[in-house]
Amino acid sequence: MSKTSAKASAASSDARHAILGRIKKSLAQSPDGGRGAATQTDAQRLATVKARLAAHEVQSTLQRVAKSPAQLVALFRSFLEGQSASVIDVAKPADIAAAIAQYLRENNLPASLRMGDDGYLAAIDWSSEANLTGRYGAATDSDAVGLSHALAGVAETGTLFLASGADNPVTINFMPATHIIVIRQTDIVGSYEMAWDRIRKAYGDNTMPRTVNMISGPSRTGDIAGVLVRGAHGPKDICVIIVKDD
Repeated sequence: MSKTSAKASAASSDARHAILGRIKKSLAQSPDGGRGAATQTDAQRLATVKARLAAHEVQSTLQRVAKSPAQLVALFRSFLEGQSASVIDVAKPADIAAAIAQYLRENNLPASLRMGDDGYLAAIDWSSEANLTGRYGAATDSDAVGLSHALAGVAETGTLFLASGADNPVTINFMPATHIIVIRQTDIVGSYEMAWDRIRKAYGDNTMPRTVNMISGPSRTGDIAGVLVRGAHGPKDICVIIVKDD
């Protein structure tokens, strides 16, 4: 390194430390939590951050989700239908297979589903629909219909939380033109914070799935000439099955 380059590097480092020093000084806090002359040590600041992360406190709640469970389900449904998704209510898990078969027939879709190893889907009794066939594993170009299980639904925006893994391969969220998503009514919550609590409950505080996809209706875009196109980046049709009684 030349002397000129070394001096420039040293000057840049000094400037960086000066900037960070001013930021740290401006963030100085008094013991009561307000701003003051007393400065927290790095260890104290780290402890404060860890405590806040561990608490998972809800910072704010929209008034529109301060509702009863039944009202949250109705709000969740209204958002999904407003975003061009189909929503089907079934009374119990035993009715899921028939609901899927009827939806496929009504939309002239093949009676073949791509799905993962999800335990909830595996427990469905498919015997009443002999024509339905399931294929397991990651989705391929030839799959017309995918089936997934959502860990949570957010009434705030009509959004489904799907965690990736062998139980629900992430490719199923994007490759089939039609995506059927099953969710238990008891997993529909008000806010995003509550949905993340469901994820933490399923995976543990210190473990997260590699990917969490948030789905709020079929894929669509108006990027090209302002023309709305469905299915540009994922399924063009989404059907959500809400299971009332588990």
